[in-house]
Parts: sequence; C-alpha cells; structure tokens
Amino acid sequence: TYSSLFIGIVVGALLATDFSPIGALDTIINDGLTAAIADNAGIFLFLVILGVMVALVNATGGSAAFGRWAASHIHSKAGALLATFALGVLIFIDDYFNCLTVGSVMTPVTDSQRISRVKLAYLIDATAAPICMIAPISSWAAAVSGVAAKLDTGVSGIQLFIEAIPYNFYSLLTIVFVITMVVLGVDYGPMAAAELKAAQTGDLGALSEEQEEGSSRANMWDMLIPIILLIIFCVIGLIYVGGFWDPETNAGDFIAAFGDTDAFVGLPWGALIALVLSIIYLCARRVITFKGAMGCMTKGFNAMVPAILILTFAVSLKSMTGLLGAADYVEGLMKQASEGLFMLLPAIIFVVACLLAFATGTSWGTFGILIPIVLPIFNAAPDLQIMGISACLAGAVCGDHCSPISDTTIMASAGANCNHIDHVSTQIPYAVTVAAICFVNYILAAFIRNVVISLAIGVVMVIGTLLVIRSVQSRKTA
Repeated sequence: TYSSLFIGIVVGALLATDFSPIGALDTIINDGLTAAIADNAGIFLFLVILGVMVALVNATGGSAAFGRWAASHIHSKAGALLATFALGVLIFIDDYFNCLTVGSVMTPVTDSQRISRVKLAYLIDATAAPICMIAPISSWAAAVSGVAAKLDTGVSGIQLFIEAIPYNFYSLLTIVFVITMVVLGVDYGPMAAAELKAAQTGDLGALSEEQEEGSSRANMWDMLIPIILLIIFCVIGLIYVGGFWDPETNAGDFIAAFGDTDAFVGLPWGALIALVLSIIYLCARRVITFKGAMGCMTKGFNAMVPAILILTFAVSLKSMTGLLGAADYVEGLMKQASEGLFMLLPAIIFVVACLLAFATGTSWGTFGILIPIVLPIFNAAPDLQIMGISACLAGAVCGDHCSPISDTTIMASAGANCNHIDHVSTQIPYAVTVAAICFVNYILAAFIRNVVISLAIGVVMVIGTLLVIRSVQSRKTA
C-alpha cells in the first residue's frame, strides 16, 4: 500500500513538472506531503486519541468484558452483523468518528461470532459515508451546504441537501443491500472466501490481537462509558466550534452551528476531553493504574501509525491529481455530455462522480468540483436539477466507498484492524453491485420522475439481484 501510493505521488509530480527531478521533489515535499500533514493535523490528532482510548479500554479489560456480555446476548452471526449496522446508522455525525467508534465497540461482538475483520470493515464503511450523506445533521451535510451556499441557487444549502436525499439512490440502496445480504446470508467474491476461512479456521484476518484480559474487576461499562463520553463531547465539540455558544454567530442554533463547524477541530476537541475523563473514571474504578493508563499513550499512537501514513500518502496523491487539472478535465466532459444526452444526464453524472471520487479518493472534493458544474446544466429543466445534484452526491459517495486512497476507506480498515488492501478488494464487488443498480435506476428515474416509484424499483432490483446470486451459489455447491 505504501509503495504503490508513493509511486503514484512521484509519477504525478513528474507529470506536473514536465519530468523535472528538482521540481518534482519540491512538488512532492511542499504541495504533497507537507500540505497533507498540515491540512490533516486535526484528524491525525483525533486518530491518535481514538487509538489511545481503544488501547485504554483493552488494557482495563473493558473490551473483553463487553465481548463476554455480547456473546451471552447476541447468539447469531446475523444478529451481530445487524447490531453492527444499527450502531453505524446511529453514529451519523461524522464518517471518521463512525469508522473508529463502531470498530472499537463491535470488534468483540463480531469476533465472538467468527465474522471476518474485512466483513466488519465493509459494514463500517457502508454506514460511514453513505449514512452521513443522507443525515441532515452531519459534517457531510455541512460540507455540501457550504458548497451550495456559494452558488446562486435561490435556496439555502441545507435545503438543497435535504431535497436531494430521496434521490440519493446509492446511500439508500446500500442500506437495503446490507440488510438483505445479512437476512439472506449471502456473501460472494473475495468476501465469501474470507468469511469461509473465518468460520472454518477462526482466522479473522486481524492485523494484531489487540484485546487483553485486563483487570478481573472490569465490566462492560468500562468500555461503554468511555465511548458514551466520546460521543457526547465530540458532538459538543462540533457545535462549539460551529459557534453554538457564540452570541455573535450561531448562538442557540444547532443546525447552523453544525453547518459552520470544522470537524478537524471539533472532533479532537471533544475526543481529548473524553480521554481525560475516561482516564479519571477508569483509574477511580481501579481497573488500571495511572502508570498503566500513560503506557496506553504509546500503544495507541503506534496502532494508528499505519493509518496516518496511508492517509498522508493518499492526500498527497489527491494533490497531484489536482495539479494535473482533474477538475478542468471533468468539467469539459460534463459540458460535452449535456449537449446531446440530456435525459441520461443523471446517470452520466453518477458515473462521472464515481470515477472522479475513485481516482482522487475524495467525495468532498468530487462534489465540490461537480456541484457548480451540474447546477447550471439543468437551468432548462429544473425538475431534473435535484435528481442531478443527488446523482452527483451519490456518485461521490460510491467512488469514495470503493477507492483504496479514500480517507474513509482507510479509517474503516483502521477501525476493523484489518489489512487495507484486503478490505478494498473484498468490498468492491458489493459496492459495484449497488452502483450498477443505481446507474440503471437513474436512467429510469429521469423518465419516471417519481421518487417513490423509482426507489421502489431500486429496492426490488437490490433484493432480486441478491436472490439470484444466492440461487447461483446454491447450484454451484449442490
């Protein structure tokens, strides 16, 4: 992973500087690595704090105690998968926060049912960006609203985001896909092999066995209370940074504060407070000593070094694609498509957004590029405008979901503690299945122009596809 990302950075820098060795080196250092570290320092801090909290609850025995409790209450693989999915849906505030919190809480549960770590990573990823993209109160809603607010649309950014939710087929049908897949017990592609290996040999594909027995005094609350503190203070941190308590900005306005927040500041702000309170609580409970808690600092940092390194390289690679003019190239393609394929534009926008997000690894960058291009295209057909925006957002999420250099994909691998490339290769067939259904659905929706009927058709296609896959697999094993 490291070598492939670095080679991509070097090639991009050489292309951007006409193969000047000195210029390429300067571009890699200044426009790539240094800028990536500076721009993402807040999320790196958040990652380290999350790593410390995971190490802390493992060292106290909180994770082991929660695993024992879960094993006695969740008696089936489907139950563990649905519980993981439900928690992912509930934590819709931010995708980074979702990935690492769901991973740390549900690992003992899925391990007890011999669910592979790559399957856990897929569930985490499927409830991170896709859920955040249809949650009006989330960092993603704030990002989309911010882009839309800069344009003369006649409506507020948050209103445009909310109106686009019903036609966001990728996010909505991913929910249907995951639930149907779990209920039917269907797995296919590399994921099926990973699940079979986990069930037969107990090899879940974890990078390391991080769970410890810890103190005999520990109970499940020694894991849950730090997580609850984390959720509470991260939400407080996000709205505080957004000016919720500032009389000159968004005083008392929760939605406005969320719209103006900066997750890269708010999440570390809340996580640091939660960490300090968790250490005080666990030391007071005598499940760990203060010296032991401080020892978790280095453990947590070391655990997050691979994710931080991959994220640094991934963001640097995104910078190289920006220097090569990806935005201008895509704008030219969209203008050409709009001239002769008007009714197919939502489907075309979806595909372009998918490819752009996959290649650059950023959904925020993708809709930041495409929304200003997409809105003017539909001036002649305002009834298709919302569908076009939805297709743009859905495609951005889909490409982000598949991309090996997406920060959310990297966070999901870190949250499930599994090999990053294994996570990418096992989830791509699932994401591509939903994407293909969405493409067909956007073609139909442009003619039907009824969101309820379009969604119903999409749901039927998802369920029907999984039933066909299960039937084919049954014949092969018969």
